[in-house]
Amino acid sequence: MNNPAAHTLTDQQLVEKVLAGDQQAFARIIRQTEGLVAQMVFKMVPTPSDRRDIVQDIYLKTYKNLSTFRFNSKLSTWIGKITYNTCLSFLEKKKLVFVPSHSDDIAQEEILESWAYNKHPDTSNEVEKRISGNELSAILKAAIKNLSPPIYQTLITLYHQEELSYAEIAEITSLPEGTIKNYLFRARNVLKKNLLSTYQREEL
Repeated sequence: MNNPAAHTLTDQQLVEKVLAGDQQAFARIIRQTEGLVAQMVFKMVPTPSDRRDIVQDIYLKTYKNLSTFRFNSKLSTWIGKITYNTCLSFLEKKKLVFVPSHSDDIAQEEILESWAYNKHPDTSNEVEKRISGNELSAILKAAIKNLSPPIYQTLITLYHQEELSYAEIAEITSLPEGTIKNYLFRARNVLKKNLLSTYQREEL
């Protein structure tokens, strides 16, 4: 018989159970966060052969460091930070570019202030009139996958798909919220241009 209480455990209760030796509690933590971890690893790490090892490393670090978690944020956010840092270390070791260079960092404060930040990337009405439903979803997914540099993919995923707040993304990435908004602004612009290019080229 299912125990309803088991489905309402708080982060603190889960952590306490794991620290007391309850392996099922840690399996539950994995189930609750594997979607976020997989999304981040998939977007940040370009080589499929490395992704499985990195995910295992992330959860090993999570398990080993769980006693240091102080509940200043959601457990999932804390694990997201471990994921981000683990992937970033991998990319740095491989000398792979993840964020735009400083020379590409253009201040666009006046544009950002007028930008309507919402939970749905702007794909333009022109595209949406011609494609809809599952087709639009598939096209968006493919377009996001091709965003470069990878930080754009990661932020679009965290903000639009995982629906994390700017504060939560800042906690995960250690980036200032202003930088996150700037990158999201540019990521949406690149995404929109790519979608319009695909739309025009393939006459969707």
